[in-house]
Amino acid sequence: MSPAQSNAAQTTPVEYPVPGAWVREFTVDVPLDWRAPDERTVELFVREFADPDRRREDLPLLTYLQGGPGGANPRPERVDGWLAEALRTYRVVLVDQRGTGRSTPVDGAVIAGFPDGRAAAEHLLHFRADSIVRDLEHVRNRCYGGRKWATLAQSFGGWITLAYLSHAPQALAACYVCGGIPGTPADPDEVYRRTFTRAEAKTADFYRRYPQDVDAVAAIADRLAEGGVELPDGSPLSVRRFQTLGGDLGFNTGHQRLHWLVSEALHRDGRFTGKFLEAALTKTSYAGNPLFWVLQESIYGDGDNGPFRWSAQRERDLRPQFAEDRRPLLLTSEMAFPWMFQEIRALRPFAAAMEELADVRVWTDLYDPERLAANEVPLAAVVYHDDLFVDEELQRDTLSRLGNARAWVTNEYEHDGISDGKVLRRLREIVRDSGGEQR
Repeated sequence: MSPAQSNAAQTTPVEYPVPGAWVREFTVDVPLDWRAPDERTVELFVREFADPDRRREDLPLLTYLQGGPGGANPRPERVDGWLAEALRTYRVVLVDQRGTGRSTPVDGAVIAGFPDGRAAAEHLLHFRADSIVRDLEHVRNRCYGGRKWATLAQSFGGWITLAYLSHAPQALAACYVCGGIPGTPADPDEVYRRTFTRAEAKTADFYRRYPQDVDAVAAIADRLAEGGVELPDGSPLSVRRFQTLGGDLGFNTGHQRLHWLVSEALHRDGRFTGKFLEAALTKTSYAGNPLFWVLQESIYGDGDNGPFRWSAQRERDLRPQFAEDRRPLLLTSEMAFPWMFQEIRALRPFAAAMEELADVRVWTDLYDPERLAANEVPLAAVVYHDDLFVDEELQRDTLSRLGNARAWVTNEYEHDGISDGKVLRRLREIVRDSGGEQR
């Protein structure tokens, strides 16, 4: 039998083949505010993948928890990597997290419709990990008969995993996490103290690999410091916006991508090439996923640990080596700064809401330390030793206090190691060898 019950979905499922998989799609309505379920609803988009030859079988379920925050689930062009590995065993369920992809997306036009920043911020508070877990539970219970499922988490998906284990561990057969175990108790100040240090080290490594790029990056920064450089959408390209391209250094081929980009940035006469400006816009506009920056610090809110008041900016202010006029220029990564909501066109409508979020003192609860310590759901996590974004030591500390958890620490991969199917295979072996998934 097919595992999803069509009478539980809000739309009639659509099914079709793609090379290497059978796809099934439908939508489900959920409350915007799970504390007031009879009020406004939002739509969740669900996409399943199954092996074409096994699509009618009663396969075990695995749901993928996308990284981000604010990122929609992947739209694979090929069935390879973790997905190909998963389809050997599972029916894979991908739920676009609320506000992303085809799940009632949130963008600047939506936020501009609120009367003020406070109202917009109150809306955005419904898009955190605790709401995402309740969404997933609704989908699991209504559309899959309440069957347990395994989870595969990338990056921020690990935040969702720990929230899931805190709120509804009975739903989970096993948890596989790739580069995404949050530090607990949640503390963005500690996160950014470590992140800036790693960003500095990653920049130094980039310059060691490509020493000619010290001068290339300096030339770009010097020209940007003069002002008047616009991206194709009309927004300014400043030195500090250019510095955010350092996020590429956290991925497997990121050093090479950044090298090719800066090596072709300027014409001989000092003008920026159209290719560079187009690429810089694509990499820094976030028009397709504005919630990534909007929620970047909010993901650390847990109970009464606020306010954060622009934690990343406060840490940057303590580090003069990251100044825009310093050379060699240091690059940054996943750090949300207040200027972004003035300079980046797609983020400007969020500016007033961001000031409100920066002052939030009490958040909804994400993690239950006692329940996590007593956890019985098998969890295997790959911790990347050189991860730019999620600190190894913080991950290992949390895992040491998480019941039935096992870590695989490696420097073989960067933050996108999940793209190699061997990673999921190894995590499944770790769970198998320690007793297997729960049923």
